[in-house]
Amino acid sequence: MEQLQFLLSLTTDDNDYQREQLAAAEKTAREQRVSVKTIHANNDVVEQSQQLLEIIQSSKGWRPHAIILEPVSGTGLPRVAEAAIAAGIGWVVLNCDVDYIAELRSKTKAPVFAITSDHLEIGRIQGRQFAALLPRGGSVLYIQGPSGNLAAKQRTMGMEETKPANVQVRAIRGQWTEASASQAVASWLRLATARDSGLDLVAAQDDEMAMGARKTLEKETSEAEQPKWSNVAFTGVDGLPMQGQVWVKKGLLAATIIVPANTGAALEMLVRFFQSGAQVPERTLTVPVSFPPIEQLKSIG
Repeated sequence: MEQLQFLLSLTTDDNDYQREQLAAAEKTAREQRVSVKTIHANNDVVEQSQQLLEIIQSSKGWRPHAIILEPVSGTGLPRVAEAAIAAGIGWVVLNCDVDYIAELRSKTKAPVFAITSDHLEIGRIQGRQFAALLPRGGSVLYIQGPSGNLAAKQRTMGMEETKPANVQVRAIRGQWTEASASQAVASWLRLATARDSGLDLVAAQDDEMAMGARKTLEKETSEAEQPKWSNVAFTGVDGLPMQGQVWVKKGLLAATIIVPANTGAALEMLVRFFQSGAQVPERTLTVPVSFPPIEQLKSIG
């Protein structure tokens, strides 16, 4: 049998979780003795669509057995997915709940499935972290991902389900990167409402944005005659072993949420399918956990 070849399309190369997704894919590819080519979309849905269509529609170029996609937008590129299966290429969606998987599976013998983190549960864990960190209530600046990103929407929905009524949340948006969160917080600080209000906690939907926010508020504190933000705590999401978990242990973050990378699992399922014809579940969820556990969190106010 010819060597299996797969294409991995990630949202950006400027984000620690996406880099962990790449590392997990490369490790599994070596173990499974398959080939993986990776492209990045620079957080641009149009660029991602064009990149994939160029590969799918090429008559002479390299062609993968399946595409593994972490979509920039919440739609999951349904037209590109249809083009892939029409060309006999498998289609795997990561970290996005799309509504077309069942229909595509009925049209092709190629593998079509989704593996996603449980983003609603990630948000619920964040809400529980708020309750543990702010038992007497307080004010939270919440840094969400991009407005069109389904994971960001679901994390917000989950957080709103479990946050206590006495915790007030104000939301701003970033792009899953440290720099974008720094810019968003700097813009927020220029608002009169920010200057006049208190702030107990900054909670970001990923660890990099939490650290970007921290750096901006630390700079604001160091330059102020009367430091206002020195007692603010920070939480994030992703909990990578060499990033978020380390930041928690050093006290830079009060908490994070461990979100397992899922590219490795996607590759393993694809290899089993192509080698043995093993049926692949339509949808698989990975399980997030609080780090440290909720019961070990200490009140910050």
